Amino acid sequence: MLPYPDWLNPGDNAWQLVAATLVGLMSIPGIAVLYGGIVQKKWAVNTMLMAFTGFSLVLVVWVLWGFKMGFGEPLKLGPGILASAVGKPRTILSSNNQQIAYIPLLDGTMPSFRFSETTLAYFQFVFAGITPLLFLGSVIGRMNFKVWLIFVPLWSTFAYSVNAFLLWGGGWWSHAGALDYSGGYVIHLAAGTSGFVAAAVIGPRLARDRERAVPNNLPLAAVGAGVLWLGWNGFNGGDPYFSGADASLAVINTNLTTAVALLTWVLWDIFASKQRKPTFLGAINGMITGLVAITPAAGFVNSFGAIIIGVVASSLVWMSWNWLGTTRPFKKVDDTLGVFHTHGVAGLAGGLLVGVLADPHIVEYLGGSTGQDATFAGWLYGHHPKQILIQAGAAGTIIVWDALVTFVILRVLGLFMKLRLPDEVLETGDLGVHDEEAYPDDTLVTGRRIDPSAATRSAPAGSTSAEPAND
Repeated sequence: MLPYPDWLNPGDNAWQLVAATLVGLMSIPGIAVLYGGIVQKKWAVNTMLMAFTGFSLVLVVWVLWGFKMGFGEPLKLGPGILASAVGKPRTILSSNNQQIAYIPLLDGTMPSFRFSETTLAYFQFVFAGITPLLFLGSVIGRMNFKVWLIFVPLWSTFAYSVNAFLLWGGGWWSHAGALDYSGGYVIHLAAGTSGFVAAAVIGPRLARDRERAVPNNLPLAAVGAGVLWLGWNGFNGGDPYFSGADASLAVINTNLTTAVALLTWVLWDIFASKQRKPTFLGAINGMITGLVAITPAAGFVNSFGAIIIGVVASSLVWMSWNWLGTTRPFKKVDDTLGVFHTHGVAGLAGGLLVGVLADPHIVEYLGGSTGQDATFAGWLYGHHPKQILIQAGAAGTIIVWDALVTFVILRVLGLFMKLRLPDEVLETGDLGVHDEEAYPDDTLVTGRRIDPSAATRSAPAGSTSAEPAND
């Protein structure tokens, strides 16, 4: 085998693998330590383990059948939208290091991929892998771990793969002209929708846990948030599929929107919140909102549009969190980390704003030396608002389908196993579920709290040990 076949560009191949690794770091350790630091102390281990196992489960599914369902040849299920709703479920175990044989994304406006199918499969996997980890934030603190291990493969198969094919893999909405640059709908709107439905079906945490939801380690959460922010450079910078000018624009837009959204949220906290004080958790929420909102638009808008998205999306999500979140049914549903707001509302806002702000002078794919004009443009640039309607239609499809799939999967699993952990297990958290603690108490021995002074008094004369006395 030649090290560089004539169809492979080493630069493009290297960039896609680096971008994929950056996105992978957003999950492991990014989400794991971000969520692990925000949750209560007694749920840190459970949160991190669910993140690691979820990431692993999606990779197995992706290689065996998920990738081809999202980016393979269409599975003809019927007329109309059913003819291009999902790809044929096939494995890629025997296609290592081969040129991409079927490229549904290439529609005449995009150059041929200059990297192998395995590179594309891994790049798309890290997007698939982070999605269930995002809506994990909605069900932390009560979901049965065994249910999680079954739910993730099923949801990735019947929800995520369909989302990916419909908007990215040559499906019905991609042919209709829906734009989702890097997953505002496929990933974030899906996570917000599924997380909200899952939280409603599984039920709430213990009442006192909801009332006293105190983060256990904000510095650890800061590390996770930082990994998420910088890892997003691969998230949006990798989606032109080559390291060209649009990748650079997507990266600067991503960071600009995020900075503006973070500052906007802090200002809302100072001037409109009940306590009139800025909070670090609020800043993290603003950061995430900005990252999510720019995701569907990063390579379609100029940097002025990126600033607008940061201000508008952060304001909308702040209002959703602080005002809408206090009303029914949102107050009744225990969305632990507010994924519905920071991912669902932000993803929807960013996707709709593409229809307003998409700049016809931003060329995503260059067609020769003179370039090729984009075939779409936002309402702001004098074009018909049809694109907004297309964006809304695609969003509605994701919301309805993912809500239905999540509800059905959980209801079926609920016939055979408890979706929610028993109250006595919820009392102890990690110890009850995993027999582990993130921050073990030295005064606990085999589950019993001891008196260190009594242990010292019981030690033999001349001994330096402080073993506990036998009760």
